[in-house]
Order: sequence, then C-alpha cells, then structure tokens
Amino acid sequence: GATGDHVYTFCYAAESEDFGAEDAAKLDIWVFDHVKSFFNSSRSNQTLFSALNEEKVVLFLHLLGIDTNGHAHRPNSREYQENIKQVDEGVKEIASLIDNFYGNDGKTAFILTSDHGMTDWGSHGAGHPSETLTPLIVWGAGVNYPQKVTSQFFEDNFLKEWKLENLKRLDVNQADIAPLMASLIGVPFPLNSVGTLPLEYLNSSALFKAESMFTNAVQILEQFKVKMNQKKETTLSFLFTPFKPLSASEQINFFKKIRLYIQQQKYDEAVSLCKTLINLALEGLSYYHTYDRLFLGLSIAAGFVGWTTYVILVIIKAHTNLTKTVPTNKKKSTVLFYGFAAAGMIIAFFLLIQTCPWTYYIYCLLPVPVWYAVVKEIPVMQDLATSVLSLHIGQSIGFLLVCILGVEILVFSFFYRSALTVGLLVFAGWPAITQLWIQAKTKAVIWTLLCVLLAIFPLMPVVGREPNIPLVIAAGLLTLLISFFSLASLCKCENKYRGNEDLKVYFYQMFSVALSTYVVSSTHDSLKMKQGLPIMNQIISWVMLVSSSVLLLLSPTFLFERLFSILLSLMSIYLLLSTGYEALFPLALFGLMFMWINMEQEALQHYGLSLKPKLAVFNFTHAVDITQFRQLHPDDVRRSFFFVFFIVTAFFGTGNIASINSFDPASVYCFLTVFSPFMMGGLLLLKVAIPFVLVSCAFEAVQVTTQLSSKSLFLIVLVISDIMALHFFFLVKDYGSWLDIGTSISHYVLVMSLTIFMMVMNGLAQLLTTQRLGLPRRTKHHS
Repeated sequence: GATGDHVYTFCYAAESEDFGAEDAAKLDIWVFDHVKSFFNSSRSNQTLFSALNEEKVVLFLHLLGIDTNGHAHRPNSREYQENIKQVDEGVKEIASLIDNFYGNDGKTAFILTSDHGMTDWGSHGAGHPSETLTPLIVWGAGVNYPQKVTSQFFEDNFLKEWKLENLKRLDVNQADIAPLMASLIGVPFPLNSVGTLPLEYLNSSALFKAESMFTNAVQILEQFKVKMNQKKETTLSFLFTPFKPLSASEQINFFKKIRLYIQQQKYDEAVSLCKTLINLALEGLSYYHTYDRLFLGLSIAAGFVGWTTYVILVIIKAHTNLTKTVPTNKKKSTVLFYGFAAAGMIIAFFLLIQTCPWTYYIYCLLPVPVWYAVVKEIPVMQDLATSVLSLHIGQSIGFLLVCILGVEILVFSFFYRSALTVGLLVFAGWPAITQLWIQAKTKAVIWTLLCVLLAIFPLMPVVGREPNIPLVIAAGLLTLLISFFSLASLCKCENKYRGNEDLKVYFYQMFSVALSTYVVSSTHDSLKMKQGLPIMNQIISWVMLVSSSVLLLLSPTFLFERLFSILLSLMSIYLLLSTGYEALFPLALFGLMFMWINMEQEALQHYGLSLKPKLAVFNFTHAVDITQFRQLHPDDVRRSFFFVFFIVTAFFGTGNIASINSFDPASVYCFLTVFSPFMMGGLLLLKVAIPFVLVSCAFEAVQVTTQLSSKSLFLIVLVISDIMALHFFFLVKDYGSWLDIGTSISHYVLVMSLTIFMMVMNGLAQLLTTQRLGLPRRTKHHS
C-alpha cells in the first residue's frame, strides 16, 4: 500500500497460519531463515547490496508464530514457551548477522515490541493489562544505556518476575513508538502521529532533544490548526466557540518562550513547555473532533422520543379499545402542517449556510415529521388520558413502573450478565404472582425449575474456559435420551401418524446428533495428538451443516413435532460448534420455550381471552387466519417483554456477542483450523444465531396459539428496543480499550438492529414452522 518503489514485502501464504498445525513456531523460523538468505544473496547481487547500504533503511520482521501458538495452545503451554526460546535465539542471531553485515559500524538501532498481549486463555481485545501491556526494548545506535535505580514503584510485579528491579523502566504509549523510530533514523515525524517523543530513550545532546521535542509539538499543533479551520469554515461566526487555552496569542506566547529557553540553553524548561503544548493540542483536537456532539445528540434524542411516542399511539389506536375515534379538525391540522414545514425549512437553511455534511440533515430533520405526526394525535392523547384516569390509578402507575423496571433490567444485562439471572428468577415466580399455578400445578412447577436451571448459565464464565469435550458428549447423549422419550410419547398418540415416513425423519435426525457427538470427540482427540483435523470429520461436518436444515423441513407441521424436529436439527449443528458447557444451553433454553408455549395457553384461559385450543393437534400450516386475531390486552405487553428478554438471554446466555474476545477459535475446529477470519466469523455467527432461532420459533408458536397479529407484537417490541437504544446511545464511548469502545458501539448497533433482526428471525421461524418438503411416497397396491 505504500507509494513509490522503496517498500518491498515478502511473506508466507495465509494457509500456513493453521491453529491445528503440529507447531506454529515454524512461521517464525521461516522469517529468520529468509532474512538470513536475503542478506547472503545481497553479496552476489550488486543492486541489492547498494540498496542495503543506503541511509535510513528500515527492516521490519513480523513474528506471528507466537501469536498463533498462543491462540491455539494458550500462553502457558509447552509449545508457547518453546516458541519464545526459538524467537529469543532468532533475535540474537539476526542482530549479530546485521552487525556483521555492516562491519559493526554501530549505526543500527533495534526495536523489539508487540502489538498486543494475551490472556491466559489465548484471547485479546479486552482492556485487561495482560492484553494491553506490551514489551518495548530498544538498543543500538542513538539509544540510551539502561539506567540503574535503587527503587521504583509500579502496580504490577513484572520487574520482580523478570529480576530487573535495579534497572529503570520507562513506560510509553504505543503511539509514541512512531516518533521514536522517526527520530532514530532522522526522518520527519509522521503527519498524523499523535505520539510524544520519549526522550529518555535517546542518547543525544540536550539541544537535539529540545529541538526534537519542539518539532513534535509543532507537528501535533498543526493537526489542531487544521481541525480548527475545518470547524471554523462550517460554523457561523457568531456561533463559533474556539478552544480558549490555545488561542492564536497563546500559541505565539508558547513559541516565543520555547525559543527563548532553547537560546538560553534552559533545555529542561523548553522540553517541559513543549510537553504542555502537546497535551493542550491533543485536548484541542478532541474538543474540535466532538464539537457538534451535544447538538447532534439532542437532535437524535428528540427523534427517538418522538418516534417511540408515535409508535405507542399507533398501538393504542389500532390494536386496543382504549380510545374512541376522534373527528379531525381540518383547520387546525393545516396550521400544524405549515408550522412544522416552516420549522423544517429554517433548520435546513441553517444547515445549508454552515455547509454541514449530508448526515446532519438526516439527524436534524428527522424529528420534524415525527413530531408532526405525534402532535397531530393530541385529541387521541386527551382521549387516552381520560380513559386511563377512569381506570384504577394505582394499577396504571404499577403497570408503568413494572415496564420501566423490565427495560432497565434488559439494559443492565448488556453489562452484567447476572442481571439475566435475576430476571429469570423473577420469571420463575410468575405463576405464583399471577395465581396461574392454581389451575396448572405441574406445568407451573416444571416452568419454575427450568427458569432456575437456565438462570445458572449467565453466571458461568464467558471466556477463560478450557475446552471441556466430555460436557459436549454429555449434551449429545442427553439430546438422544430426550429424543427417545419424545418419540415414545409420539408413537402412543396413534392418531397422528400416517405411515412410518415421519418416524424415519426423526431417526435420521437422531443419527445425525449421534454422529455430531462422535465427530466432536474424535476431532479434539486428533488435535490433542498433533495430527491435525481429520479430513473425513471435516467432510461429515460440512455435510451435516447442509443436511440438517433439509431434514427439518421433511417433518410434520404439527406444533410439538415440528418444534422437536427443529431442536434435533439445530442441536446436531450446535454440538459441532461447541467446546464446553454451552452445548447444554440450547437444551435448557428449548425446555423453557416449550413450557412457555404451554403456560401462555393457561394465561389466555386465566384472563378469559379464549377457549383452550388443543395444542397436541395444533397445526402451524392452518394457523394463519387473520379473522380470528383479537385486540391487545395488557398481558400482551408481558408476552412481548418475555420475547425480548429471551432473545437477550439467547445472546448473553453463554457469551458476550458484543466482543469477539468471548469466542474461542476452538469452536470451529470441526470445520476448519486454518485461520480464515470470514469463514470462522460466519460459523461463530451461526453458533450465536441457533439459540435465537429456537426462541423465535417458540414465539411464533405463542403468537399463533394466542391468536395475536404479529404486527401488534412487533410494535410493542419496537417500543422496548427503542427505549433501550436511547439508553445505549448515551452510553457510547470513544475512549478506553478497544473492547470498551467496540462494546459500547456494538451494544447500540445491536439494540438498533434488534427490530430488523427480529423481523428476519420471525420470517425464518415462519418458514421453519409452516413449510414442508413433500417426499414422493410409495403407493400401496392391494391385490
């Protein structure tokens, strides 16, 4: 990607980065061997020899073996320790090779560092010190010698472990390495670098240090000026608020003082003033970078609040009988329309003269039509207020408080998974609170037990778990055991079966679950013995991935039979992608979903909303009769909340989707071991989606058995996810570790796309529950 013809690269093929390989240290040995042969070949190649003997040559060696071994075997493994030894030897060899090549002229500087650390379980991307602390060792030309000290204080114990307590440790930010390298080879600092030159590393005159620091300050200040001018050009002069500490006069003051100090040979004072200037310039950069944040934030919040209010009004108007139809006042609505149109034009004009980017128009103009739609419905709101006031006030406030508490628990669960445990324990008491257990004691007890069982999962550790293959095998066997019992009970209900074709489908599915269990076990054994991924296992895994979805569509569309078939198909794929306790999660989740469908039937009867349809003979394909849809009842808000809560539980039940740090590459070893980010990412997303599909299919069943239109439920879900999104919008961070920043953004994006995602899931659930592939059946001939 570099311009000009002065950068040359040479690297191994991507396939070499194999997590299942015998030993990844060969990647590092490859680098060392090629560097040696590169220098040797230059003795017989005059062009290369003269290029190597020019000034300002940079050699960059990327040693990826340690990283690959760390991910594959964990940093405490024998493979990792031996890899470090080999790299140590390699660095020593290459350093002496370079010195010899240049005739020990003492003009080479060496820097050894790393881009990130790693946790004990071989992942990185969070903010833990083991991931964000990296080594920096610099020696050679222009570099200071280590300084002896008697005592120094750091919060960690590294110096003690490394027996380096008597040498001064100089910590820097990663961004500071770029100016350090530029200074060592004598080239200008990179244009957009925000690093500060670490002077303690340089072995040079005080004058050189002061001048370098001054150049560094000017370079960062230049970025500040560019940012300031960009903002100034796009803001009306009377609205522009400059960054006070660095006004034009202040900048001149700084420059004069620094220059004077350098002339008077007060180098330490000059350096400290330069550092102050650099810190102010960085603050100013951040100030102009986030200049419009408050204004845009308020616009977006106004849009959110307006939109949520509008959706609530639509639900109340179209799907409940709380309001009467109010005649519209033509004159008033015309005045309203022109008023809002004028407001929109003023905003647009205001943005136009400031030459704002097009995105600003969206953020600032969207609230206008949304609030117009809300204000138009004022009569409906007045009507609603009278209806609500005529109801029991205490009940209304209680209902509102419960709704708010529910949403807060959902928001909380994104940060603390244990909030899901609290929610599930409250769900466990739901039959007792609503007196449902009186009419269905057995179901209520099973529901409570399953809620408690599922509540254990969010308390389990996300990462840091060693692969536990026996648990995966246990999950496979448990699935088979449940299947035998379910099949036995299905065979008893003789009225359902027309021939053995349907039974065959179940046996094929059970066989694929058994096969998955075997493949997982043998693959991990093979990798443990350093024999790589067996090709046969890989083929079986990919075939199962495709065939499972086809088998599912061959089963009958009766409610329980189709749901049971969906579980078997998804379990056979999920087992292949599991490495530990998470293999048991879909089983517990499905059990609870199954009970949820039954409990919702009881709730319907409890509130006298419908007669009890027989679930056993309920068929998905005959369920889409619009005429039977009923109006919304307050209990339907709870139904929608249960759905959102279960979706979030499916997200965070076994891991944290918001950070890839939670995923172990070992999950995909049955399918591939060679590093391929898109393929691995795709398979991990499939693993995350499987619990969702289970919840969505159960919700589809709840929807059709409780005779609710999916539109009204989706609108309630939309309101819940919008209120959550507004929370996360204000929680987005742009500082901290990349996990903190990434997680805050992905939380917001997740909740924003929740509605679209649920629509996709709902479509998929409809497909999985209602469609059936017909197999050609043999006709019987009677003689």
